[in-house]
Amino acid sequence: MANDPVILITGGSRGIGRATALLAAAAGYRVCINYHQNQAAAGELVREIQAAGGTAIAVRADVSKEEDVRNLFGSIDQTFGPLTALVNNAGILEKQARLDEMDAERLQRVFATNVTGSFLCAREAVRRMSTKNGGTGGAIVNVSSGAAKHGAPNEYIDYAASKGAIDSMTIGLAKEVAAEGIRVNAVRPGLIYTDIHASGGEPGRVDRLSQLVPMQRGGQPEEVARTILWLLSDEASYVTGTLVDVTGGR
Repeated sequence: MANDPVILITGGSRGIGRATALLAAAAGYRVCINYHQNQAAAGELVREIQAAGGTAIAVRADVSKEEDVRNLFGSIDQTFGPLTALVNNAGILEKQARLDEMDAERLQRVFATNVTGSFLCAREAVRRMSTKNGGTGGAIVNVSSGAAKHGAPNEYIDYAASKGAIDSMTIGLAKEVAAEGIRVNAVRPGLIYTDIHASGGEPGRVDRLSQLVPMQRGGQPEEVARTILWLLSDEASYVTGTLVDVTGGR
């Protein structure tokens, strides 16, 4: 329906993003699924949402590129109208390595997507949502990581550091726009069963490390997605600048 809330989920075609898109659609959001490369997965997700009676589109954009981000938000403006919610979920990591094995190109790739991309998308969302800019408010949830706390030594401290930047941005931006009708929070997932671990070179990483989790298991994407949807909802109306760990106690 034309009056239903509108959500953008970056990196929405797989993992936590996909689970969030399905839950958001079931909750009545009109969903924009952003993807960078996996057009087939994004298209399949759109069809799944539509088959269940929801409304969804998929828009390709590299969130690390400013022009792509502008075009992404422009597509939502034209198709759905005013944005209600943003989930900054797009993120990458590279092969497990120590710092003394990393080059500048790797660092630039990780920070471009994970940090710059989140900043650019949050900027465009604020420009649309802020009552200062004529908007009616909204909510942003940034997807950080438990790695921001423990640092991911010997694996990917660059990824962990990029998520530490997201934590700081969440707190600062929340204070900037709190009086303008926008809430900004973050989730910090722990060991979750998604294919991002394969990107780091170890598809079975969650199983290997699950004994380090007090709950003795890895988490499911849906468990993170439910937290994201709660933070976006009116049930969290007095929650902003908050980092919610979804880590099984780790």
